[in-house]
Amino acid sequence: MVPSGNSAELALRLPNARLTLYPDAGHGGIFQYHAEFVDEALAFLGS
Repeated sequence: MVPSGNSAELALRLPNARLTLYPDAGHGGIFQYHAEFVDEALAFLGS
């Protein structure tokens, strides 16, 4: 887990990267927003 600004910078530098920031999510964002995360992860992996 890194600051959001670092994630945005990294996403700009990685080809085909996708960055999703969930509102008011802490270190457990993928657990707080599990349904959204799973849908996005599956879409990314399927592309």
